[in-house]
Amino acid sequence: MIKLDGSYLEGGGQIVRTALALSTLTGEAFEVTNIRKGRPNPGLKAQHLYCVKALQKLCSAKVDGAYLGSEYLKYYPNKIGGKIISIDIGTAGSISLLLQAILLPSLFANKKVRLKITGGTDVKWAMSYDFFKEIFVPQIKKYVDIKIDLIKRGYFPKGGGKVDIKINQKYKLSDFNTFEEFWEFLKENAPKIELINQGNLQQIKGISHASKFLEKANIAERQARAAKLILSKYSCPINIRTEYCDTLSPGSGITLYAIFSEELDSNPIILGGDALGERGKRAESVGKEAADNLIKQIESKAAVDEHMSDNLIPFLALFGGKIKVAEITNHTKTNIYTTEQFLGKVFSVDEENNIISA
Repeated sequence: MIKLDGSYLEGGGQIVRTALALSTLTGEAFEVTNIRKGRPNPGLKAQHLYCVKALQKLCSAKVDGAYLGSEYLKYYPNKIGGKIISIDIGTAGSISLLLQAILLPSLFANKKVRLKITGGTDVKWAMSYDFFKEIFVPQIKKYVDIKIDLIKRGYFPKGGGKVDIKINQKYKLSDFNTFEEFWEFLKENAPKIELINQGNLQQIKGISHASKFLEKANIAERQARAAKLILSKYSCPINIRTEYCDTLSPGSGITLYAIFSEELDSNPIILGGDALGERGKRAESVGKEAADNLIKQIESKAAVDEHMSDNLIPFLALFGGKIKVAEITNHTKTNIYTTEQFLGKVFSVDEENNIISA
């Protein structure tokens, strides 16, 4: 059984989520202790328990220690099936964080998987729905047929957002006798992840959204205008669309993304920046924050933004390749640690040039 220290570096829930994904994929059981040890409320949170519940549906896993506040977890995976999995995280628990645990093994299940998830689509400390769809998903489309639909947005505190994801596998673990055979096949036959040079900026796109509670105040338009004004220093087309949604709680946000690659199907170079609205925060400030975040990533000259890099680590390990990131964050280092517990020493890190190779 693989043993993990949940207090390593960043010491957050990402260790648990990545371990759940890789354990399910590799078939290796694991035990993690000191879960979120340094946090104000240590141990498993509700969102981690929903990750476990989702994977129990996907692969009939057995678990020990899966209760609220638990600082240890033992997880024993089984074979990955294909099915419809419906999960209601409750309140505004992040949908994208749950996907860190369940998406990777779903990509290689023995038949189609459909994920119907209810929770938070646009919440703090997590990838927004639009970041997931427009920046992360293009990186994995060459490995899987995936269709994502936003049924409803969910803001803090009530959540209630709904996302529907349909996955039709190109590579199936069940076609091989062992995970090792499958992994060797991927490294020899699947495209590598090569994201080093930014290239020329082609265009900037974005989605500025708000609940219908805020439509009279023109929140979405004001966020978009503020962002576009700041980004107008770049001589490229800028298109930020606006939308209002029926939501359980009032809220707003904006996700921006800069597209550099002309080969979006084979080698997408897309950098993102986003921001969330909150009570007492002007819409113009939200737009400016997102634009400033995007500019920081563009000016880094990297091909992978700092919020995307940690999410790519397990995929980089599986398929091989090389990425230049805006910043090697503790989140990224933590994911490297967790991934190497399951797959061995696979990464080479050049901290001077912010390049990670596998």
